[in-house]
Amino acid sequence: MELLYTGKTKNVYALESGNYLLKFKDDCTGKDGVFDPGENSVGLTIDGVGDVNLRMSIYFFEKINAAGIRTHYVGADLKDTTMEVLPAKVFGKGLEVICRYKAVGSFFRRYGEYIEEGADLPAYVETTIKNDEKGDPLITKDALVDLGILSAQQYEDIKSMTQQITKIVADDLKSKGLDLYDIKFEFGYNPQGKVMLIDEIASGNMRVYKDGKYIDPMTLSKLFFAE
Repeated sequence: MELLYTGKTKNVYALESGNYLLKFKDDCTGKDGVFDPGENSVGLTIDGVGDVNLRMSIYFFEKINAAGIRTHYVGADLKDTTMEVLPAKVFGKGLEVICRYKAVGSFFRRYGEYIEEGADLPAYVETTIKNDEKGDPLITKDALVDLGILSAQQYEDIKSMTQQITKIVADDLKSKGLDLYDIKFEFGYNPQGKVMLIDEIASGNMRVYKDGKYIDPMTLSKLFFAE
């Protein structure tokens, strides 16, 4: 295998088949030794976090694929903490897409003059550019299209897929007594230009509450897989 990219939480390898292999690591984003999924640098290592992130990704990717929604997921090997994926290109230099059910976090910090904290949102979708130095700034549909990062149809596909996938995740969590407030995804496109869900679906990418109290990602993973 050829190492193509060393990421903060995963390494990417090229396979002879033309597909790629993602190797999940135990490194986590954070600051001063405290885990924070919103940080843009590795802050600590937690034994087993790569394994639980892969397990949750497998669980949801299989559900999403079964629902007929396009993803890059092919299969996984828990023993090696790896996931095989289809080749995909990112939009521009990378986009993150957030779907929000509640007005919390950065959404409330921006728009708190107009809404109460924790108020319901109608599966609101927003997009940010992946740029650590600039703090992953928000970008509108018009800017994405006008800058040639994606087409108007690709944007609408991303929005629709985001809302469909978020509902799958939220409904599953709800069945376990957990409430999804917001979740972050990444999308790319295949050689035919079709949008697909890429990267991972892990506890560190979602904000979840139980009985009105925030559940940190490691605790969430344990609750999620509890018998």
